[in-house]
Amino acid sequence: MAEILTEIRKIPPVTRFLVASSLGITIPAVMQLIPPWRLVFISQAVIKKFELWRLYTSFFLGSTGLNYIFELAMLYRNSNTLESTHYERRSSDYAWQLFLASLALVGVNRPIQSYSHTRALLHTLTYLMCSLSPPGALTSIMGLITIPIAYFPYALLGMDLLMGGPSAAAQGVSGMLIGHAWWWLVWGSGIGSGGVEQGIYAGWGRAPAWVKSWFGEREEYGRAGSRRGAVQAFAPRQRIEEAAASGRVTGHSWGSGRRLGES
Repeated sequence: MAEILTEIRKIPPVTRFLVASSLGITIPAVMQLIPPWRLVFISQAVIKKFELWRLYTSFFLGSTGLNYIFELAMLYRNSNTLESTHYERRSSDYAWQLFLASLALVGVNRPIQSYSHTRALLHTLTYLMCSLSPPGALTSIMGLITIPIAYFPYALLGMDLLMGGPSAAAQGVSGMLIGHAWWWLVWGSGIGSGGVEQGIYAGWGRAPAWVKSWFGEREEYGRAGSRRGAVQAFAPRQRIEEAAASGRVTGHSWGSGRRLGES
């Protein structure tokens, strides 16, 4: 039991929360311990009856049967990749941006009257992960077909259309739209492992101080550089100016040298 708990603690906190929420909401519904209609999103119930928990449960009520295993595996893989690579040591920023994306998903899905936001959330994370992956990277679909990872969100959308019909595809499209907005507005051209957010709204993607404190994180931003975990980037001119002000010599010291013929 202790070994299992140790392995669970190795999972990044936001990913651990997402997976635990999915299991904690889907399994009771599948076992008929909780009526599924009490967990889906119904706008009138939220607005008029203040059943605010539907805003949360509608994101984690999964499918039944083998489809749920696929959804859970995708949720874990995509979120874990994002949090462990692109948001390494910045789980607070990931949680904050995910929260804003979830609010946007609720708004975008209102016109299509979606009762569940699970597939939309999965498509959002999938699109962002694929957009931040290195160019030319490959992935497999159920271990059967290998395709460029850039095409994977569209393959997943095609699977939703075949298995769930137009309504499921519409939810997938909404998730891809929010995923694209997340990537473009926050990340911009900062692509790849260790990349820094360079989008026009990258500042809005930084978690407030109280969120960082909740995660036990502390992040400082220099005037011309940005700190990401234990690595800090500086502009070349800033490094030279700071070295000159402190009297330090930058670069390698080659000594005074000797003239030819001297011993």
